[in-house]
Amino acid sequence: MRTAARRQAAAKGVTPARSSVGTTVPIHPTIQPSRSRYGIYNASMRIADASPALTRIFCELVDGVTSSAGGSVLNSGDAGLVRSLDRLSAAEASRSVHGGATIAAHAQHLRYGLSLMNRWADDGGDPFADPAWDQAWTTTSVDVTAWEEIRKGLRHEAERWREALQSPREITDADLAGLIASIAHVAYHLGAIRQIDRHARGPREGTFSGGPSRPT
Repeated sequence: MRTAARRQAAAKGVTPARSSVGTTVPIHPTIQPSRSRYGIYNASMRIADASPALTRIFCELVDGVTSSAGGSVLNSGDAGLVRSLDRLSAAEASRSVHGGATIAAHAQHLRYGLSLMNRWADDGGDPFADPAWDQAWTTTSVDVTAWEEIRKGLRHEAERWREALQSPREITDADLAGLIASIAHVAYHLGAIRQIDRHARGPREGTFSGGPSRPT
């Protein structure tokens, strides 16, 4: 059985490899195995296969859902992260609940996290080897100027990361996990921000009327 599988794979130009359970599995000839820094056996792949879905979800979280058709994550008419933050004043962004982080701190944390992903996309290497995560969490009270600077910086890093997600590149499965995690990270902190201030929340499903609104 294994010999027949190998012959069929060879006829199709596919290099067979053994899985952990001893069965023969095909590896496409354009995929080159490599080992990640975590010791995981990886295979390089093109981002083009995953790029449309990753970009769509990321843009939905950041820019919202403008149609009544609904999104993959957010409800119909949801403004998304950037415009939800634009609704908040500096005083509202300085709020926290139960002794937790302020909204401004969450936004600054997201900005910094995306900046690290953009460094990876531009320069490679491992910008997460020595990150300064604690700095963002020291953000407490912000004035109008500081709040505008945080939101402007977050928009800039989000736009850069959107472009990176759309750019062709070779990635490993560990890299792909990092790309997915970057999007889940945005979703997590968007939810956390919306738990702090109801004015940052999106509409309930079925209540979108087609125009911008501030939840009550």
